Amino acid sequence: MQTKNFLDALEHDRIVKAIQDAEGRSRGEVRVHVSRQAVEEVQPNAVEAAAARQFEALGMTRTAERNGVLLFVAPASQAFAVIGDEGIHARCGPDFWKDVAAAMETDFRAGRYTDGIVKGVARVGEALAMHFPRGEGTADTNELSDEVTED
Repeated sequence: MQTKNFLDALEHDRIVKAIQDAEGRSRGEVRVHVSRQAVEEVQPNAVEAAAARQFEALGMTRTAERNGVLLFVAPASQAFAVIGDEGIHARCGPDFWKDVAAAMETDFRAGRYTDGIVKGVARVGEALAMHFPRGEGTADTNELSDEVTED
């Protein structure tokens, strides 16, 4: 898919609301990033490596509980990855990220890009709420922007 077409099809407001809903039930942080760059497929897991680089660039390792999650999409390569920082990864494990990606992939294949991202954010939000619940009556600091970013 053309990156411009992908970006034009995204409903940013709906994605931001999904992020805010997910974060509203937990102490975790969720970001969505769309790369205009193609992911070089010269190495196995190239999209995960690109996502990890973007995770660092977005400052996602600086959350207090290391519980940030990135949904990284590279439409020019028709690839995406869901990765979490060490705090959430230790609680969920690698199979969780694959399950989230599989749930998103169904919508992506059908051209429902926003639906896929919203579904992925919701699944991540459930895990964050289970493992990093927000205490009743406790305020939470939004450590990272909720906006969809692009490069």
